[in-house]
Amino acid sequence: MSGAMNTGSAAPKVEEKLFQNRYLVDAGRPHIKLNPGQEPSAALRSLVTTCPAGCYSTNDKGQVEIVTDGCMECGTCRVVTAKTGEIDWQYPRGGYGVLYKFG
Repeated sequence: MSGAMNTGSAAPKVEEKLFQNRYLVDAGRPHIKLNPGQEPSAALRSLVTTCPAGCYSTNDKGQVEIVTDGCMECGTCRVVTAKTGEIDWQYPRGGYGVLYKFG
């Protein structure tokens, strides 16, 4: 007999768990700002696919844009662009930002 039990239901998906979290927007005070530049680096462009919260996108001019609502404050963008200096990253003010449901 196997040590694992089958309960008959599938494990929740990551998206379903993330939906449990809430984000309190600090209007007019984003905690991540893109520094203006001519051409976005490969590191900055990679955030369109590597940001786990999907906060980064590319506009029709090929520039990277960010919407910080829903940011999980994981620091991925901070690490990826550390050498390029294309973003300014600060923790949100107290009481704002991500509110984790389970921890």
